[in-house]
Amino acid sequence: MLLNHAFGLFTHPDQEWASIRREHETPRRVYVAYVLVLAAIGPICGYISTAYFGWNVGDRVIKFTEISALQLSVLTYIAILVGVFALGYAINWMAKTFGAKEEVSRSNAIALAAYSCTPLFLAGFALLYPVPWFNALVFLLAALYGAYLMYDGLPIVMGIPRAQAAMYAGALLTVALVILVATRVGSVLLWSMGFGPEYTD
Repeated sequence: MLLNHAFGLFTHPDQEWASIRREHETPRRVYVAYVLVLAAIGPICGYISTAYFGWNVGDRVIKFTEISALQLSVLTYIAILVGVFALGYAINWMAKTFGAKEEVSRSNAIALAAYSCTPLFLAGFALLYPVPWFNALVFLLAALYGAYLMYDGLPIVMGIPRAQAAMYAGALLTVALVILVATRVGSVLLWSMGFGPEYTD
């Protein structure tokens, strides 16, 4: 079962990456059995915290209406799915440049993107404790470990020398930042079109 990899990536990542490469699952299977499930953690927890608990900002508690929280959660979920696919596409697109084999199916690239995002998926549970500084810290640590997983997995999954992995990972992290900025810009555009949050007392 693909979800077993989530635990292995925290306890013995090198062995887990080797297992992922051997499995060579199709992108559709990785998406359906792994990404669609784990990517939902953050949006679901975010919905619960914004609609029912409220966020503690200074001496105020900020809550959204249930409809508004649901809209934002669904849009966040879609953004995560698109972001993982875009990162996988970039991994495969840059493969030849860094000495790896470019695949027609993008199996290894999508798997590498999906499994590298595991810490960020699981960090979504932190949203159930709606305190901004705590969530910022948890997501920062998750992003750092996700970057490490990508660096560690690149030579194993994509079959390149470890010396190439640092430059490849650096290029991919740049792509990931561009994707993040694009989602922020998209959020601003959607908010300006009437999809912004509606607050409740």
